[in-house]
Amino acid sequence: MTLRAFLLPLAVWSLATAACAGQPVELKPSVVNATGQVTLGELFDDAGPARDVVVAARTGPSVVLDAGAVQAFARRYGLDWDNATGLKRIIVRGGAEPAARGNVDVLVYAHSLVSGQIVQPQDLLWAKAAAAPVDAPGEVDDLIGLAARRPLREGDPVSSRDLTPPMVIKAGDTVDVTYADDGLVLTLQAKAVANAAVGDSVNVLNTTSKKMIEAVASGPDQAVVGPEATRLKTERSNAQFAVR
Repeated sequence: MTLRAFLLPLAVWSLATAACAGQPVELKPSVVNATGQVTLGELFDDAGPARDVVVAARTGPSVVLDAGAVQAFARRYGLDWDNATGLKRIIVRGGAEPAARGNVDVLVYAHSLVSGQIVQPQDLLWAKAAAAPVDAPGEVDDLIGLAARRPLREGDPVSSRDLTPPMVIKAGDTVDVTYADDGLVLTLQAKAVANAAVGDSVNVLNTTSKKMIEAVASGPDQAVVGPEATRLKTERSNAQFAVR
């Protein structure tokens, strides 16, 4: 094979590789959409001629896009997003683009939750936002097992005030109330008159004496009085102070 015959295919391959390489782009820190038609220009800085290409439709307050699918779609139009941080999802919110954008990682809801729903790992994901809520939690593990205080919308940033320990006692439940101290253990059954999470004070009605007892919820349909109640209330108070 002559040198020219060897170099010609190599040159053609090099040109083809260069032609396939797209324009490097960066995902915008806060992706917003006002029209309902999400475009490449709304997702990426410097999208150039591809800025008006529609990627997806937004029918609600926000839409969650698969980052891998967006990356592949952008490449079809000559845009190369390397997704260096390994994002899995992109949250697009309705509204006008802010004049000044931040670049903050925040936890958001991967989909809407109903009131009382227990948070699972798949319910949360990291996304970029202009700013984080004042009480934004820092770790996913801190939220798993908590319950939604109210209906929560897909794409909204997570705020600590959104979530609460789940109710372990509900009004009307039959509750085992235990007193334990220095080896002495006494248990009676009572009826709860209110809902309570672990560490909450709850009034229960002694079904035998018909007297009201103030106890502290300790587990599903379980409550305590005496020293153990004091300990649980102290732990709950310390945990709430730490969150603030």
